[in-house]
Amino acid sequence: MREKAIQGGGPKRVEAQHAKGKMTARERLSILLDEGSFQELGALATHNLTEFGMGDKRYPGDGVITGFGKINGRRVAVYAQDFTVLGGSFSQVQAQKINKIQDLALESGIPIVGLNDSGGARVQEGVRSLAAYGEVFQRNVQASGVIPQVSLIMGPCAGGAVYSPALTDFTIMVDQTSNMFLTGPGVVASVTGEQVSAEELGGAAVHAGRSGNAHFEAKSEMEALQMTKLLLSYLPSNTSEDAPVLISDDDPDRMNEALNTIVSTDERKAYDMREVLDQIFDTDSILEQHEAFAPNAITAFARLDGRPVGIVANQPMVMSGVLDIDSSDKISRFIRICDVYSLPVITFVDCPGYLPGVEQEYNGVIRHGAKIIYAYCQASVPKISVVTRKAIGGSYVALSSKQMGADVAFAWPTAQIAVMGPEGAAGLLHGKEIKQAEDPAAAESEFIAEYRERFFNPYRAADLGQIDEVIEPKETRPRLARALEVLQTKVSQTVAKKHGLFPV
Repeated sequence: MREKAIQGGGPKRVEAQHAKGKMTARERLSILLDEGSFQELGALATHNLTEFGMGDKRYPGDGVITGFGKINGRRVAVYAQDFTVLGGSFSQVQAQKINKIQDLALESGIPIVGLNDSGGARVQEGVRSLAAYGEVFQRNVQASGVIPQVSLIMGPCAGGAVYSPALTDFTIMVDQTSNMFLTGPGVVASVTGEQVSAEELGGAAVHAGRSGNAHFEAKSEMEALQMTKLLLSYLPSNTSEDAPVLISDDDPDRMNEALNTIVSTDERKAYDMREVLDQIFDTDSILEQHEAFAPNAITAFARLDGRPVGIVANQPMVMSGVLDIDSSDKISRFIRICDVYSLPVITFVDCPGYLPGVEQEYNGVIRHGAKIIYAYCQASVPKISVVTRKAIGGSYVALSSKQMGADVAFAWPTAQIAVMGPEGAAGLLHGKEIKQAEDPAAAESEFIAEYRERFFNPYRAADLGQIDEVIEPKETRPRLARALEVLQTKVSQTVAKKHGLFPV
């Protein structure tokens, strides 16, 4: 029986899986887990159906492999659906096996990684397979905020099955071989008349770039599995532990002169915030999530002197780094991820404000923007901000300002911290005088210059205590490292309550 379980759906099914460019469940686990570390549970479980010809279609394991193993020496729980067995269809037995591993992962305080590759609910089981989804969801929610949950989509994932990955912390999809949607192309065509392929409807590029359902897009299954290992290296095994600190060979006092000139004196000229981050954090330590979704914002894990941190940053190269609905969702969720896993949040601010427009207002930019504020205010981890250039209007307050609990706030000399830009301010404050002047253009220029000197710089904010220090850009890495060293023992008092009402 055990040998039959290892064979999955048999040689023909395995060959068909390979022909699609996909590995089998056991092949995937052999790459994901440390060699020889996998301990399987429930390998001999099978369904008890006899209707619809199912009596002859019984396979040990029933289409899902569950157990424990290690990734880089750290314990994890895993389950992997086996598409070679009845298309990986989700059954009552599958649910029982997954539930068992979910319970043990939560009780043991270790991450759980799910490899999804299933044609959906097992139709022959009727409502029993549908009900079984609910038992998985229940445990997804129980484990949320306690242990890391990672979902890999490595084939089809449709209907009710999509909600389990959506409830986990991270979803990783594989380009061209995975898709995820509530209703497939056939149903879409019959209901709306829209003709769309599975890849166009719910492929990795769609969810990584448009819907934001996928946090990472991998070019291959191998890359997805390696990405999972890397992702877990930034996270603790559970929220009661600290994330692993590595010994870094990158000097925490390293300075980079290039940072002093990366922000142009021409405020209309953009610069790449990724270049800034690359030069500040430990070499090759940045792992960006949601890279293609809302690219006007950057959210990433990184290390500073070996310590894992979370980075939130505006990207001036895209829409001038403005905040909108999607970037608000992206940033707020990432802050909450960092907070729950005790990762300090370092925010780099260069934002002209919120994106104006009827579409943004109608679609709830107020509600979505409030998520950023709520997430920063609620987060009790160390919070440090660095204003590199624009911090205008509401974006200054929303993006980790001192008033919202930032522990340390730095600004570069190029920072522009104000309620509004000098051109708008001149018109608002001196519009009448400008109109009545003999030379209105010259008068306007004079007012703009005066506003820039008095208000549109970091020194006014520093004078008021809203910025702790104006630093040379090249000093940013050692300044952040010292601040983190102090803040690593930060204790924050919270008000006792059941839970707040996050503006979802």
